[in-house]
Amino acid sequence: MKGIPIWLVVESCVPDHTVWLIRSLSGLRVDIQFFRSEGEPLRWLRERESVALPNSSVVSVVVKEEEMNQLQQSALLNAASRFPIPAGAKFSYGTSGFRADASLLESTLFRVGILAALRSIQTRSVIGLMITASHNQVSDNGVKLADPSGGMLTQSWEPFADTLANASDPHSLLQFLELCFCLTCSIHVEVSVLVESEIFFCLLKQLLGDFIKKENIILEGAPAGEVLLGRDTRPSGETLHEAAKQGITSIMGTTASDMGILTTPQLHWMVRAKNKGIEATELNYYNQMLTSFRCLLDYIPQGDSSKNVSDKLIVDGADGVGGAKLENLKTLLGYLTIDVRNCGEGVLNEGVGADYVQKEKMVPRNFGPADAGMRCASLDGDADRLVYFYVISNSNKIDLVDGDKILSLFALFLKEQLFLLNGPEDGKTNNSYKASLGVVQTAYANGASTDYLKQMRLEVVMTPTGVKHLHEKAADYDIGIYFEANGHGTVLFSDAFLSWLEIKNQELSSTSKDSDQHKAALRLLAVSRLINQAVGDALSGLFLVEAILKHMGWSIHKWNELYQDLPSRQLKVKVVDRTAVITANAETKVVSPTGIQEAIDAETDKYPKGRCFIRPSGTEDVVRVYAEASNQESADDLAKSVVRLVEQYLGFDHS
Repeated sequence: MKGIPIWLVVESCVPDHTVWLIRSLSGLRVDIQFFRSEGEPLRWLRERESVALPNSSVVSVVVKEEEMNQLQQSALLNAASRFPIPAGAKFSYGTSGFRADASLLESTLFRVGILAALRSIQTRSVIGLMITASHNQVSDNGVKLADPSGGMLTQSWEPFADTLANASDPHSLLQFLELCFCLTCSIHVEVSVLVESEIFFCLLKQLLGDFIKKENIILEGAPAGEVLLGRDTRPSGETLHEAAKQGITSIMGTTASDMGILTTPQLHWMVRAKNKGIEATELNYYNQMLTSFRCLLDYIPQGDSSKNVSDKLIVDGADGVGGAKLENLKTLLGYLTIDVRNCGEGVLNEGVGADYVQKEKMVPRNFGPADAGMRCASLDGDADRLVYFYVISNSNKIDLVDGDKILSLFALFLKEQLFLLNGPEDGKTNNSYKASLGVVQTAYANGASTDYLKQMRLEVVMTPTGVKHLHEKAADYDIGIYFEANGHGTVLFSDAFLSWLEIKNQELSSTSKDSDQHKAALRLLAVSRLINQAVGDALSGLFLVEAILKHMGWSIHKWNELYQDLPSRQLKVKVVDRTAVITANAETKVVSPTGIQEAIDAETDKYPKGRCFIRPSGTEDVVRVYAEASNQESADDLAKSVVRLVEQYLGFDHS
């Protein structure tokens, strides 16, 4: 369709900068012919249509602009002038939002505040804005948005976020926003009657972009927007919070509600709760979590096995917000005694936290040989990741119980409860519900965990790397579980299943109260309320782990014995063009360059239990290599040999 000409017809009052932005943002190599009409554009076009548009391939787009409200323009310009973008800075919105050295981020926070306000108006829902850099060093900070569901910002808005963050000056920022308002709320588009609508919409999508085509932001007469603001404990958070607040309130009629210092999952939970009509306070978050935790403890099967589980847990709080929150909670926990270490007295994420423990496999600060054999857990800086570990005797090394094993524990428990709920007699009734249970992993999940889950007859599916892919796939099931090895993950329950389960629980309460079926229904309902379904949450995940271990009567050692991880090695190779690598089957197979997958397969076959894949990095000009084998030496050798193959097929970048 590159040869199809487009007629861009605008009223004479439309500013030149708007026309320029339309054309420059299109990114298309198409023949755009620009005309200004003296009168009404559509009439002007139709007068010329029979002569000037003889070819049915011509598309005509008519734009009539209604300028942004002058007060709104003034508010934006005045506010934006206080937050200039740092010279040479370039920002990109990804899974983690924007992250950088905190000193560079004031302008970005201001602009993301604008983005959050627009998203709130467009969705007519509450949006969340969280200021955090998670497991990054304390001098960094960042920002990410929570959509109405409590999940991450929809991907279709990410390019808009990049454009806003990188607008060079206040006037460029305003011009871009004017364009979006013009095209999303005041535009009148007409198409030549000679053109089929399918052709028009295909071209319009390319010309104006997914954001402008899909979104419908109406400022005039729109309901007031609201953005919930949260931040972690970083010293830079207060200044960046003020910048974000200025951005939010620069969109007239939008409210910035300060929720204070929170974990990232708490803010996501609050957004989800508020949009569901639930009271969105930190206290309500705790009440729902702890009530559900106690319910699970109340319905632990009678017997001696649970007595074998130590009631003591030692938690590494990463010197972040999660440790401080847990310290305040621990007196309300009943049977569980928690010793919280690293809850603010040291440097955030420095030698502590889930990321450090998972990658280094060393004890965090303030842990040591005296803790040998004890059940320990580690949160990351903003408490959205969780891993468990125990200290090896006479050593500063640990045995890690990572996200893959947390996933396995959750999957076994939920499968058991579904089996009890769907007892043999229930299958004969008309009100049974055969809930689907699915486990979602990426290629980075240890092969031993995948094999174990399949041996347990659980349905396992793979997605490309990234929480967004995992979360989206898990939502396809009535109960979908996903975790990454780094400890980020959660459990999702479908609305249809929960509605049926509520009715089933009421029925069982009347007909067979305290039966195995009834208890299974109560446990499943408790899990759905305990786990944070918006996003991975270290606090809710920790309480679910503790409840299930008590239910199973398992020590951390028994849990860790579910399977033995295969040794692995991850390497990266600098290449000339990482985009030359095209993968399929959830990034486990390479389809381009031709021949490299066959070479990888041949190399992998040389090693017992060998598995290897490559994928292009999403953030730097490298190709990542992952290899597994029956022993560490073989995994290392396999990874190195595949690195050489990557260099052979793609060329090594010596820069």
